[in-house]
Amino acid sequence: MFKEKEGSYSGIPKFAPRKKVGMLLLCAVSLAVFLWVLFVDKDAQELDPSISNRLFPPEAGQKDNSTNIESVERTNVGQSASTVQPLLLPSPPPPPRPVYFKGYTLPPGNPCEGFTLPPPPADKKRTGPRPCPVCYLPVEQAIALMPDAPSFSPGVSNLTYIHEENSGKPEFGGYPSLMQRNDSYDIRESMSVHCGFVKGIGPGHQTDFDIDDSDIHEMESCRGVVVASAIFGAFDLIRQPKNMSEHAKKTVCFHMFVDEQTEVFLRNSSELDGTMRIGLWRIVIVHNLPYDDPRRNGKVPKLLLHRLFPSARYSLWIDAKLELVVDPYQILERFLWRKNASFAISRHYKRFDVFVEAEANKVAGKFDNASIDFQVEFYKKEGLTPYSAAKLPITSDVPEGCVVVREHIPISNLFACLWFNEVDRFTPRDQISFAIVRDKIMSKTNWTVNMFLDCERRNFVVQGYHRDILEHWPPPPPPLPPLKLFILNPL
Repeated sequence: MFKEKEGSYSGIPKFAPRKKVGMLLLCAVSLAVFLWVLFVDKDAQELDPSISNRLFPPEAGQKDNSTNIESVERTNVGQSASTVQPLLLPSPPPPPRPVYFKGYTLPPGNPCEGFTLPPPPADKKRTGPRPCPVCYLPVEQAIALMPDAPSFSPGVSNLTYIHEENSGKPEFGGYPSLMQRNDSYDIRESMSVHCGFVKGIGPGHQTDFDIDDSDIHEMESCRGVVVASAIFGAFDLIRQPKNMSEHAKKTVCFHMFVDEQTEVFLRNSSELDGTMRIGLWRIVIVHNLPYDDPRRNGKVPKLLLHRLFPSARYSLWIDAKLELVVDPYQILERFLWRKNASFAISRHYKRFDVFVEAEANKVAGKFDNASIDFQVEFYKKEGLTPYSAAKLPITSDVPEGCVVVREHIPISNLFACLWFNEVDRFTPRDQISFAIVRDKIMSKTNWTVNMFLDCERRNFVVQGYHRDILEHWPPPPPPLPPLKLFILNPL
């Protein structure tokens, strides 16, 4: 055995000298060590890819894909991707909570804090409605108290409007079905309802209540307070607001909507020129009115100002027969902000019950009696009852609808849309449909309407007469000639 081993090495000296054998063995050992280090380093990198990254950091702008590659390789070998631990990144901060206006209280000692109405004057000759004192803050204080944030909208936070371009229905309001009507009273966080302007590009664009592009641009750019009125059929005269502050003159959007017939009358009377302004009012010409009845046409700007002025925060509607005599910021502060309300309207000075109001409309010939009866019977079947003390703190079911003060938030916009839909479906006598819409919304939310006294309304608007009445009045008598005084000379 020894000889065989020895024989196996005996040939080496024959081919190499004795000194070179050591060098050859040293090279072989060095090669083996090099290969061992190489393979061990490779295995270590496969087990911990971060090693190579620490040794050779990626260049600027280059991503570290080692974790992604590892995930792909694990998935490819048959391991479920759902078991791969995702790369843990810091979670984004939660969105800031919305900020809402929550009202305020006047400081102690403010004259309006404990203000109460004085008793009416004992004037037996005047028994009709009259104005009463209202405690307004000074204009500067009212402007300073304008909320920076909107009021909270209970029940609905996202309101959109139905568009029916290809429905084939000619109606301006779309005439929702009874099922759609009932669904619109199911208050939800996100809602889509009929609200006029169901066809065309948008409010005022080919909708049968068409407005010139320059006026639409001006209306869309109004982002604060709107004061609006309307004259259709040349039924009234333009009445200028009085006692307006300089701030209101610069910041409030005063818009008067008129039809083509009224435009002709204003131009013939030399009131309207190329500037399309009469005093503070910007005159907006409306073409292609959707209804034959001027009273029904007037409900479009009255109830749908949030659609005509989509960026405005507050609006004040006044009938054209009224003259505004108090600054809009003082009115908003008194009836909205101080009360933490988003919708305010005055009560009727005399009637509180819808059924009594309907009978009064029939007696006065305000609309077709059969249509009024049908509307009232429909509401009775839906649960409308005569007004009584059981409805308190609701103080009335009948508004004096010639003034509407409101904030443009989803819940008050929804109320205005649904109120308009009732006017569109039934009679244009909006006093009859007001209570049913209010009560249905109040049954689903804690929202309510600030119904202030009619005498308070008469404090900030002065009621005039329609144009036809003024024109039929006899002219005033000529002034009397001045009296001549004769001085007698004393005797």
